[in-house]
Amino acid sequence: MPPRWAFATIRELAAALRRGETTSRTLTEFFLERLERLGPTFNAVVTVTRELALSQAQRADEELAAGVDRGPLHGIPYGAKDLLATKGIRTTWGAAPLREQVIDADATAIQRLRAAGAVLVAKLAMVELAGGFGYRQANASFTGPGLNAWDRSRWAGGSSSGSGSAVAAGLVPFAIGSETSGSILTPAGYNGVTGLRPTFGRVSRAGAMALSWTLDKLGPMCRSAEDCGLVLAALAGPDPADPTAVVDPFRFPWEGDISPRGPKWRIGIVRGATQNVDPAVRDNFQQSVQVLAEFAECVEVALPEFPYGAVVGTIISCEQAAAFEGFIREGKVWELTAPEDRWGGHSTLAIPAKDYINAQRIRAHIQAAWDALLTEYDALIAPTLSTVAGPVDKDFREWSKGFASTSLGVGGNAAGVPAISLPNGFSPQQLPTGLHVVARAFDEHRLLELAMRYQRRTDWHRRHPNLD
Repeated sequence: MPPRWAFATIRELAAALRRGETTSRTLTEFFLERLERLGPTFNAVVTVTRELALSQAQRADEELAAGVDRGPLHGIPYGAKDLLATKGIRTTWGAAPLREQVIDADATAIQRLRAAGAVLVAKLAMVELAGGFGYRQANASFTGPGLNAWDRSRWAGGSSSGSGSAVAAGLVPFAIGSETSGSILTPAGYNGVTGLRPTFGRVSRAGAMALSWTLDKLGPMCRSAEDCGLVLAALAGPDPADPTAVVDPFRFPWEGDISPRGPKWRIGIVRGATQNVDPAVRDNFQQSVQVLAEFAECVEVALPEFPYGAVVGTIISCEQAAAFEGFIREGKVWELTAPEDRWGGHSTLAIPAKDYINAQRIRAHIQAAWDALLTEYDALIAPTLSTVAGPVDKDFREWSKGFASTSLGVGGNAAGVPAISLPNGFSPQQLPTGLHVVARAFDEHRLLELAMRYQRRTDWHRRHPNLD
C-alpha cells in the first residue's frame, strides 16, 4: 500500500474500502507492519494483536462483501490504551509488576468498537497506572519513555503516550486514550493530533483501569475532529456495567455534515491564556483566534475563581489510594519504574476524609459555575499546553511551565465538560502546538462542529512526520 494510507482519515479509508480499492485485511496487514517496525522506536506499543486483528479483518471483509455494513469504522484498524481490558490478551496498565496481567473480559469500549466493525491491532503504551502515583519524568513505564512522533528526543506526553505517538506516526488510524486530568489532551497537543475528551459519563469505563472513579474519561485520538465524532458515536451510550454512563444519546452523521448553527458563534478567550507560554504557543494561538474570528465573535472571558488544582489533585489522590490500596500495601508498588512512583502512593493513604469531602463539595460549585458560564458561550479556548514537548531525559520541573497553560484544562476536568485539542501550528524546532476548545456538558456536537469549521480553514491536522 502507498505510505499515504498511513495518514488517511477514517472517512478516507472507509470510502476506499467501499470502492474496492483495498480490503480490511490489506489495511490491517499494512498497519501491523508499521506497528511492528516503527512502534518500538517510539516505545508506543505493548502488544501487537496480530492473530485477533487478522481474524477481525477477515470477518469485516466477508460482511462488507455480503452487504452488511456496520458503519464508518467497519474494517478500520485501531489501537487501545493498555488500561482497557481485552479478553485473552494482556492488559498491563503500563506497570512492570502487572506486565503479565490478563483480564478475562473485554472492556465495554472494546466490545462497542468490535460491534462497529473496527479491528483491534494493538494495545498501546501508557504511563504506569495512568500517572496517578506522581511521576515527574518520561521514563515512567516498563515499556520505556514515550517518544514524540516528531522528535524522538522529546516526550510524547502522558499518560496516553502510546495512543498519541501511534496516531501521529501513522501506526494506527485512530486510538482510544483515557483522561483523568489531561491524559488525552496532553499527548494530542504534543504529537499534533486531534484528541477528544468527552463529557464525564458519555462513555462507559467498564473494563478500564480505575484511577479516579469520579474523574476518569475515555475518548478518541484521531487525525481530525470529524474522525473523533465518528469514533465517539460508536463508544457513547448507557451501560449496565457502569452506572455513571448516561442515557443521553449521541449520534454523529456518517453521511453529510452536522447541521449548521446560525450565522455567528460566540467564543470566550480565557483571560491570561497567553501569559507564561512559549513564544510559538502564543503566536500560533493568536493565529487560531484570527481563523475562528472568520465565523465567530471572540471575546475575552475570566474563568470562575476556584482552587482547581487542589480540588482535582485531592480527588485523584484519595480515589487512587482507595483503588490501589492493596497494590501499595502488598509491596507491588516497589516494582514500578519511576522511583517517585514507588513512594508516591503511600502518602495518599494518609489524606483525611474531610479533605476529600471538601474537595467534592467545592467541585459541585465548580460544575454549577462552569455550566452557567458556558450557557453564554458556544466554547472557551486557550492553548492546549504552555510549552512544546520537552526533552525526554529531563525532569518535568526543568522545562514545563505546567502542562495546562490556564485553568481551562484542570478546571474542565473538575467540571466534567467535553474538550478537544486541535493541531494549530509548529515551533521553530518543528514541534506541534495545540488549540484547546471546551464546550458545555453533553454538547459534543457543538464542540465538534466548531472544531470541524476550524480544520476546514487550516491544514495543521493534515501535517505528519516524515518517517518513510
